[in-house]
Amino acid sequence: MQCKNDESMIRQKFQALEWVLDERLRRLVAAAEAEAIGYGGPSMVSRATGVSRRGIRIGAEELKEKLVVPTVGGKKQIRREGGGRKKMIDTDPTLKTDLEKLVNPLTRGDPDSPLRWTCKSVRRLADELKGMGHQTSHRMVAEILHDLGYSLKANKKTLEGTSHPDRDAQFEYINRKVQVQIATNDPVISVDTKKKELVGNFKNDGQEWEPKGMNEEVNTYDFLSMAIGKGIPYGVYDPGQNKGWISVGIDHDTSAFALETIRRWWYSMGRKLYPNAQQLLITADGGGSNGYRVRLWKMELQNLANELGFPISVCHFPPGTSKWNKIEHHMFSFITQNWRGKPLVSHEVMVNLIGATTTKNGLGIHCELDTNTYPIGRKISKEELEAVNIKRSDFHGEWNYTIYPSS
Repeated sequence: MQCKNDESMIRQKFQALEWVLDERLRRLVAAAEAEAIGYGGPSMVSRATGVSRRGIRIGAEELKEKLVVPTVGGKKQIRREGGGRKKMIDTDPTLKTDLEKLVNPLTRGDPDSPLRWTCKSVRRLADELKGMGHQTSHRMVAEILHDLGYSLKANKKTLEGTSHPDRDAQFEYINRKVQVQIATNDPVISVDTKKKELVGNFKNDGQEWEPKGMNEEVNTYDFLSMAIGKGIPYGVYDPGQNKGWISVGIDHDTSAFALETIRRWWYSMGRKLYPNAQQLLITADGGGSNGYRVRLWKMELQNLANELGFPISVCHFPPGTSKWNKIEHHMFSFITQNWRGKPLVSHEVMVNLIGATTTKNGLGIHCELDTNTYPIGRKISKEELEAVNIKRSDFHGEWNYTIYPSS
C-alpha cells in the first residue's frame, strides 16, 4: 500500500511541474526521484511518470557527471546529438522520390520563382504512398513537401483569362532572352500602365500616421464630375539597374503615349546607362496599349526603332499572367504603398509621390507629367502594318518579335 502511495505522490509532483519540464528536465527529475527512493526506484518512478527506465538511467548518468547543456545556434540542445526518433525520410530513402513522382505531373507555377505548389491534398498523397508500401502520414507528407519548396494554395482571383498551354514555355523563352540581353550589356525594360487615378480630393485606400483628431477630410463620392482630371501612370522599369521612369498622362492610354514614355526614358535615362546599346528588349503584357494585337503599338515601335537606329525586341506575357510582369512587383506595388492614405489632390502631388518612392534595395523612380494629347480611334491600314520591318520568332511569333529600323 505504501508503494502505491509513493507512486501517487510522485505522479502528483510531476503533474504540478509538467508545464516547466522539457525532455531533459523530465529525465533529470525522474532520475533524482529514483535515486532518492533507492532499490526499485527506477521502476516505481517510470510507472508514475511515464519516463522510460532507459531515460531514467541516462538522467542518472547526467546527474552524476553534471553535464552542461550544450547549445546549437543559440538554443539549448535538449537531446544528445543523434538522439530521438529518426525521420521517416531518413529510414525510407525512396519516400521522397516517390512523393515527387506523385506531385510532379500536377506541378504548376511561375518558372521565374522556385516556389511550387500541388493541387493534391496531403491526405490523398499519404494514402497513395501507403498503397506503394510506405509507412507515412499526412503530417509527414506536409513536412516533406514544405522542405521541397511546395506550399498549399487557396483559390485567388488573379487570372485574367484562360491559361494558355504554352504558358510556362513562354516564361522560359522570356527568361532566356533576358539572360542573353543582360550578358551583352544591352537594356531590358518591363513596361505597363498602372491603374488610372482620379485627381482630386478623393479617398485613397490605406492609412498613415497623423496627430490624434487630425483626420484628413475627403469627398464622400468619387464622381468623375468632381475630379480635376485623371492621371495615367505609364511605367518603364529597368530590372538590371533597379530604376524606373513614369510618365503621368492626362489624356488617353494609347500606344503613342506608351512609346512616348519609352522614348523619354531612353533619352533621359537609358542611353546614359547603356551608351553602347545594340538593341532594346521590352517585356510587356499581352493587352492594353502595348498589346500584341494592337497595330498602333507596332507602328510606334517602328518609328522608335528608326529613331534610335537599332532593333527593338518585344516579348509579351501569355494571357492571364500580367501579374508576373516585374514592373508590378518591383515598382508599382511600392508606389501604391508610398501614397496610401494620401488624397491625390493634383497632378503635381501625384508626380511628387511617385518620384519620392524608394526601397531598401535602392529603387529609384523619375516621374514627369505628360501634358500631350493622344487621340483614340486612330486606324492603321493593312498597308501601313505590312510596311513594319518585323521579324517574328519561330516560337509564338505573335508574342515574340523584333522590329528593325527601316532600310
